Amino acid sequence: MSFSVKLLKAVNKIFPLPVHPFNTQASGGMTYAEWQYSKGEDTIKFYLEYTDKEKMFGGKDVLDVGCGAGGKSLYYLGCGANKVVGIDIVPKYKEESEGLAEKLGLIGFEFFCEDAGETSFDDNSFDTIIMNDAMEHVAKPEAVLAEMYRILKPGGRLFVNFPPYNHPYGAHLSDVIGIPWVQVPFSDKTLIAAYKDLVADKPDGEDRINFRIGRNEKGEEYFSYINKMSIKRFKKIRDGSDFKVSYYREVPLRSFFKPLCHGFLKEYFVKMVVCVFEK
Repeated sequence: MSFSVKLLKAVNKIFPLPVHPFNTQASGGMTYAEWQYSKGEDTIKFYLEYTDKEKMFGGKDVLDVGCGAGGKSLYYLGCGANKVVGIDIVPKYKEESEGLAEKLGLIGFEFFCEDAGETSFDDNSFDTIIMNDAMEHVAKPEAVLAEMYRILKPGGRLFVNFPPYNHPYGAHLSDVIGIPWVQVPFSDKTLIAAYKDLVADKPDGEDRINFRIGRNEKGEEYFSYINKMSIKRFKKIRDGSDFKVSYYREVPLRSFFKPLCHGFLKEYFVKMVVCVFEK
């Protein structure tokens, strides 16, 4: 074990872990799908300063991109949507999401295991598309935005929110690493080695590794589940799309951090990027 990995693990003992659905499920608590459902309101709260639930969901055909185990999709269905389609690239989420839909007695939900950059849906299929905490995960964000434009109905809206990569937990490793901004001082190589070691004794450790870590064309390990989306990169992608931007906001970590949310520092002190696109 390298010195950097030992150092990370030692420092990590100082910081408490944020609540994480992987750990909740592993300890016999709520499943990932149930946790998502319980947090459904949180996934849309940043849009409610601009619009309301009725305008987002009432009688609408909705697509939830990066739906995970479908809990948030089912929350949207309960907000009055005509139907909600969830897409994710993890096959096991189909059974989990459909199981929760049955348990809740909700009708009108479908799950598809698909790449958001190349879906099977017809042109102009959806009134509302939501990408909650998904933009930072897609491999080809430009292609995804183009695809969302194709399948969104004229006048429809795409809701996007995501934490920038240099957010305190933007590395998305907080199921076992509680150090804020850990991705800044430590290299990906160190983070990968530390993460693999820290989940080794978890009952679902192998699944977590396979979910987060892949290999590139050279056979080198990398975090395949995240694209390190920055605010600067997103704005460039946003401005290069065919969409009209109806609403945009950068939410600070805390109100007293607002003075720091300018220039390059905003990448570290913005909690959430919020954008509403319209076709």
